[in-house]
This record gives sequence, structure tokens and C-alpha cells, in this order.
Amino acid sequence: MRLHRLEVTAFGPYRDRQVVDFDALGADGLFLLHGDTGAGKTTLLDAVAFALYGRVPGARNDAKRLRCDTAADEVPTRVVLELTVQGQRLRVDRSPEYDRPKKRGGGYTTQQAKAALTWIGAAPSGHAPDGLTRIDEVGGTVQRLLGMTAEQFFQVVLLPQGEFAKFLRADTAEREKLLEKLFGTERFAQVEEWFRERRQLSGRRLQEGEQQVRELLARVSEVVGSDRGDDLDEQDWLAEVDKNALRELESAQAERARLVRERETADTALTRSRELAEKVRRVQQAEATLAELAEQQEQHEAWRSEVAAARRAVPVGTAREALLRAERERDSAQRERDAAAADCPAPHDGETSLRDLAGQDREAAGALGGLLPEARQQDEDRARLSELDGQIAAAEQRESALQEQQQALPEQIEHARQRSEQARTAQVRLESAEAALAELAELDRVAGQFPAAEQERAIADVAVREAVDAHQRARDVTQRLRGQRLAGMAAELADRLVADEPCPVCGSPEHPDPAQQGADPVSDVDEQAAADAEQEAQRARETAEERLADARVARDGLLERLGGRSAEQVSAELAERRTERDALRETADQAAQRAEQLAELEATTERVRTELAQLRTEQAGRTSERASLATAVHERAQRLQQARGDFDGIAEHREHLLARAAARERLDTARTAATDAEQRVAQQRTAVADTAATAGFADRDEALAAQRDPERIAELDSALDQVQQRAAGAREALADPALAGVAADADPGVAEATEIATAARERAEQAVAVEHRAGQRHRDVQRLAGQLRAEWQRLGPVRAEHEELAALSDVVNGRGQNSKKMSLRSYVLAARLEEVAVAATRRLQRMSQGRYSFVHSDAAGARGTRGGLGLDVLDDYSGKVRPAKTLSGGESFLASLSLALGLADVVAAESGGVLLDTLFIDEGFGTLDADTLDLVMDTLDELRAGGRVVGLVSHVEEMRQRISVRLRVRKSREGSTLELQA
Repeated sequence: MRLHRLEVTAFGPYRDRQVVDFDALGADGLFLLHGDTGAGKTTLLDAVAFALYGRVPGARNDAKRLRCDTAADEVPTRVVLELTVQGQRLRVDRSPEYDRPKKRGGGYTTQQAKAALTWIGAAPSGHAPDGLTRIDEVGGTVQRLLGMTAEQFFQVVLLPQGEFAKFLRADTAEREKLLEKLFGTERFAQVEEWFRERRQLSGRRLQEGEQQVRELLARVSEVVGSDRGDDLDEQDWLAEVDKNALRELESAQAERARLVRERETADTALTRSRELAEKVRRVQQAEATLAELAEQQEQHEAWRSEVAAARRAVPVGTAREALLRAERERDSAQRERDAAAADCPAPHDGETSLRDLAGQDREAAGALGGLLPEARQQDEDRARLSELDGQIAAAEQRESALQEQQQALPEQIEHARQRSEQARTAQVRLESAEAALAELAELDRVAGQFPAAEQERAIADVAVREAVDAHQRARDVTQRLRGQRLAGMAAELADRLVADEPCPVCGSPEHPDPAQQGADPVSDVDEQAAADAEQEAQRARETAEERLADARVARDGLLERLGGRSAEQVSAELAERRTERDALRETADQAAQRAEQLAELEATTERVRTELAQLRTEQAGRTSERASLATAVHERAQRLQQARGDFDGIAEHREHLLARAAARERLDTARTAATDAEQRVAQQRTAVADTAATAGFADRDEALAAQRDPERIAELDSALDQVQQRAAGAREALADPALAGVAADADPGVAEATEIATAARERAEQAVAVEHRAGQRHRDVQRLAGQLRAEWQRLGPVRAEHEELAALSDVVNGRGQNSKKMSLRSYVLAARLEEVAVAATRRLQRMSQGRYSFVHSDAAGARGTRGGLGLDVLDDYSGKVRPAKTLSGGESFLASLSLALGLADVVAAESGGVLLDTLFIDEGFGTLDADTLDLVMDTLDELRAGGRVVGLVSHVEEMRQRISVRLRVRKSREGSTLELQA
């Protein structure tokens, strides 16, 4: 990886756009970033990290404040980096997320983060030729090309000395965290976690099995009612329990068989006693029934006489019920007749029957029914007349309004046409007004620049005069010194004469009277210094004259562009043109609306004309319809008035006639029904008397007294049937051969036999229950014993597997038989750290002149804590290993730098051997003396072998003197700036 060019804008302390040309800086392979504290040296490294990974190292990334606080609102924060990775040159352009003022209104809005990757040259296979614009795609592509994560890049390419001094003195836990980030030992941590999970799973399976065994043993103890002794093996105790359950079952079965035989013998004796008791009961019951019936003989005869008389009185009762119905019908007919007479509106005069009068009324109602459609049509026509009157009045009002609108439309259309033309004209003029306004705005800007240009010209004029004066003075000094030297040249040559050596002028070895120097001799050094000062003054004069010429050209150009106008005139004209432009824009914006209004008015003219014509046509039709309809209504009203008579309408008159006809018909029918009912009553009275005589009763009252309800008759019949059945049943029982010889007072002995059978049955039932419990206990013991033996057999491999997994998990996680107390991950990290120590030792020995070497230790920590990541220093002067914390400040810097470089080499090799052509080392050189600094510089020279570029960040003045190419960072209130120095 080689960096070519970095561009930052509004990033960190850099308010304006700054560019770093790494190709120019790294031409010699070594360059320096120097400047005041806070000027932004480390920010350049942050910019490189942000361009590649979208983040910066350390706590600065947590602050989320990458934008320059003094940058202008319209200037975006941006970092652009050009680099070459794996032979492919690319450009990465990133902007962070930050808040900026809203363009309209107050407050702030969030400027979203952006990222873009562009290929310089042909895109590599598998990549889009147009580059990438999604943040995640850019980050993933950069990481794949570099072959390392952000944490690895921060430690391998941007070497932070403070961090490695901290790493040098760190304990095992802190050192492990950094190494995990750099070497990516997640897969080994996953292996450790896999063993822990498998161990936990196996442990749970074993615990579940052991819990199942404990539960089964507890259930066996519950079944047998005794616990296992502590001195008895579980399997031996289970076999003994099984044997005892079988013996108990066999004993219970034998006892149950004996007691069942005794119960059967007692049950047989009890059955015979109960059969004899039943025969005695039947004899006693039959004799008692016959005696009871003999005592009730007289009552039974009275029941028979009462039933016979009631059956003879049944026809008389039926005839009397018919008489009562006839009397009720007669009374109802009389009430109906009286009510009909009261409702009849016209009394009967005796000359015409009611039925004939009703017929006349119905005939008249039929004649009126033919006029009902005409009455309904009359109502509809009158409603239509009212509706036509309203429509005619409304149409007249609408016609008047349309005529007024039609008269006003021509003037409105003309006004709208003028407004539309004005808007179109404004659209045409707006473009030229905008162009003129832009020119005036540019002139206004030029007018604003003129005072500064005039001031610059005046300053340059003064500077030229001063430079001319200075140059003249320097020239005078040079000429004066040159004349003095020429005047004292003989003395200068005499100073060089040596006795007995020839004179360079005359060649004589004798020097009788050498010239002497004056009071203020001038040497060639003085003359050369004066000449140099004159040349410097000449260059300053030429620079000032060039600046004055540039200032005059700039001012004259502004004057020419202003055309003789002042700034106030330009501002006034700009305001006037802006007002004119705004008015034109407002009018032009209404062009569409005004054209639409004109079109609407023109369309309204045609619409009003059409509506007037249609309205007048419809009005003529309504007027004609009303005239014919009024004539028809008047003629029909005379006919309907005669038919209506004294009623409100024909329908009411017709309803009256129909109601009167119905009342007359009802009265006639009620009178006929009442007469017929009187005749039926007289006939039914004669029939009742004849029926009583026929049934053998003296009169009707005697027959009615002998009547009984059907329920009473059925009750008496049922009682007489029961008497006969009881007598027959008793005689039949006494005649049964099975009761022959059985006396009514015999004793069967049932109580004694029952007591003996009950006792035998209870003993047999208890024996059955005991046998059932013994059988259930034996089956439970067998079932649980089978489950226990199966569980014991299954737990054997489970326990062996768990013990093996537990031992392996302990070893992998640094416990148990692991004497080093190192986990698998720590073991891998220890191997990497050992490689780092070997790589770092080569540089540390060179920089310390062979005194110090790194020593890796895999010993366990104090009190059995985890080890494997120990890092000490071997002091060759004493031959003993020292803790790194005992090194001095300068020695710590050498050790930290060596460790950082060694770690960078190992991480680069671990990342696939990516060639790191650019390397940055940040701070830490101030603790070194001159000799040690020389050794460090020799080591850094070795780093740039093979084309590698090394960038140093330092305040040390000697570093700045020794490194030919450097990037100077200047800090001011307006923001930091960069300056390339040689």
C-alpha cells in the first residue's frame, strides 16, 4: 500500500482546502510532520484513517466531531485520498455526518455521511468500472484490498507510540485485548466456547439422568415403604426388594383362596333361610288380604249402584248441555241484533227491506267510483300548474341575470386580454433583466474589491520606494567596502608574505617594507557579505516592483470593469434593477393564470349565449303547457263539484255510501239470526224432559242428581277392579304348590344366617384387597426395577463422555491438567507474541547497541492466574531478565518503537503478506539523546529500504534538521495550513 495524495477540507483544524503530496514528501523515503501543539499533525493521520475506514483511531472517534468549527457553512467537510493497493490505483472520497445550518429558515439539519470509490485506470475484475458510492460497499472493498481491519491498520500503519508504551507495560489481560483485535483469534474463542457449551450440555444430560435415578429410587422406597440403608448397594437393595414383594404376593393369594371358600358356604346357608322367609311372608299376606276384603263388602256394593245410575244419566246430561248452548246462542244473537240496530244510520220505514236499501247505496257508490281517476288527475294538474308558475318565475329571473352578464363580458374580456399580454411581455423582458442584474451584481462585487485593490497598490508603492532605498543603500555599502579593500589590497597581500619565500607579486624573497593595514581593514568575507546583501536587496526590490505591477494591473482592471461608476452608483443601480426584476418576475409568474382567466371569459360568452337561447325555448314550452292545462282544470272542476255534494271529496262521499250499505246488511242478518235462536231453545227444552223419562228417572232433576264426572266413574271402576284382583291373587297364592305345608307362624332363622354370611364376606374382601395391594406393589417394583436398570446402563456412557469433555474443556480453557493455565486462545496469542518478540528484538538490539532483547514468558501468573503473555527485557550488561516497567524513558521509547515495528511486521505477514509501502510513527522522539537518536534514525533508514516511505510526527528540532523533506503545519485563528519544506 502506497499513499499518493491527501486532500482535506473543513476537517479538524483545517478550515480551507489543504493538499498533501505524499509522492513529493516521500521521494527520499523519509519525511517529517512538524508544527505547533494542536496545529493538526495527528489530524492528517486521522484523515488517512477516515478516508479508508470511515473512522479515526482512539477516543477521537467517540467524540464524533470531525468537522472544522470555523469552516464556512457552505463549505462541505471532505477527505479525498489517492493510493495504490495491490497494483491498483484508486481514489476514496468521504464526508462525515455533521449538522449544518438550514438553507431556508433557522435551525440545523443533518448532512448525511457519504463515500465514493473511483478506480484510476482500469477497474479490477469483478468490480464495477464506474466505482462505488455506497458506504458499506466502499468500506468492504477497501478492507479486502488492504487485507486488514481498522484496528490492525491503526496499529500497523499509524504507529501510536503512547499506545505501545502502554502495551509494553500492560498486564496479561490488557495485552490480550489488543492482540485479539490485531490477530483475530475469534475462531479459537469459538472453540473454547464450543467446549464449554458441550460440557454444559453433557453435564445437564448427566444431571438429568442422575436425577431420574434418584426419583426412581425414591419411588421404589415409597412403594415398599422403607428406605435403603447407607451401607447397602443400590442394585443389591433393589434385588432384595423384588424378592420380598414376590413372597408377600404369594402369601396373600393363599389366604384369599381359603377365605373365599368360607364366604361361599355362608352365602348358601343364608340363601336357604331367605327363601323360607319369603314363603311365610306370602302366606301371611294372602290370608290378610282375604280378611280385609270380607270386612269391606257393603261399601263395594254401594260403589256398584252409584256407577250404574251415573251411566243411565249420561244421555240426560248430554241433552241439557245442548239446551244450555242454545240459550247462549240466543242471547248472543239478541245482543248482535241490538248493536246492529244502534249502528244503522237510517231507521227502517217498513216499506222497503233493509237488503234493498243497501243495494241502492252500493249502486250509487259504484257510480262515484268511476269519477275517482278524474279527481286524482285534477289534483295532479293543479300541482303541475303551481310547479309551472314557479318555473316560469325562476326562468324570468335567470334570463334577466344572463342578459346582465352578457352585457358586461366584452369589457371584462378586453381587460383580461390586456393583463395576459402584459404577462407575456414580462416573460420576454425577464431574461434580459436577469442577465443585466447578474452583470450589475458582478460589478457590485468588483466595486467591493476596489478599495482593497487600491490599498494593495498603495502598500506596494510604498514597499517599492522602501526597497529601492534599501537596494541603493546596500549598493553604496558594497561600493564603499570594495573601494576600501582595493585601497588596502597591498596590506592584505603583505599579511600573506612569509620570510624567505618569494612575493606573489614581484617574486623577491626579501620583504624590506611590507604595507600595513589601516584602522578599519576590509576582508574578502566582508566584501562578499556586502555583495550578498546587495543581491538580496535587489531581489527584494524586484519582488516589490513585481507586486506593485500586479497591484496596478488588478486595480486598473477593476476600474476598467466599473466604467467610471462609483460603488454607490453601482449599488443604487443594482437595487433599482433588482426591484424591476422582481416586478417582472411577479407579473411573468401570473402569465399562465391570466391566460387561463382570458380563456375562461371567452368560453363564458359562448356559454351565456347558448344558455339564453335554451332558456327562452324552454320558457315558451312552459307557457303553452300552462294555458292548456288551466283550461282542462276549469272544465273538470264543474263535474267533480256536482258529484261531491256536501262532502269534501268524491272518495269521502263514496266511502259514506258503502258504510251505510254495510250497516243495513248487518242489521238484517242479526234480526234473522235472533228469531232462529229462540226457536232452537224451545225445541231443546222438550228434548231434555223426554230423555229423563226414557232413562228411568222420575223427572229431569233426579236424572241430573245421578250424574257423575267421568273421573269419578273411572275412579269407582278402578277401585272395584282392584278389589276383584286382590281377592283373586290371594286365592291363587294360597293354592301355589310351593307354599304347601308352610305355616304362617313358622321361623326361618334369617338374622342368624345373615350375621354369619356378613362376617365371612368381610374377611374375604379384606383378603382380596390385601392380595391386590401385594400384586400392585410387586408389579410396581418390577416396573421401576426395569427402569432403574435401564437408566443405570444408559448413564454409563453419558458419565464417561462428560468426564472426557470436562477434562478437555478444562485444558482448552486453561484449567485442570493445564499446568500453564493458558487457554487455547491465549496459547495462540502467546505464539504470535513470541513471533513479535523475535521480530522486535532485532531492532531493539540494533538501537540499544546489543544491550536489550525481548523475552517472551509463558509462565502462569501470581496465585494461579492465567499466563502465556508475559513480555520482559533481557539486559546483556547484567545478564538478567528485567521487567519492562524498569526501563528509563528513552529506553522505554526504544523498546516501544521496536515492539510496534515488530508487531507491524507480524500483523502484515498474518494479513496475507500485504506490502506496506507507507508507514507513520507518531511522537516519542523527545526522550532520546543524540547518539540514541542516531541509532533510531539508522533503523528508520532501514525501514525505507525497498521503496518504503516512513512519515514521522515529532517536535524534536534535531529531527527537523536531519530530515530534508518535511511538512510544516502552521496554526492561526483562521485554521491550520500546510507548507512543504526542503
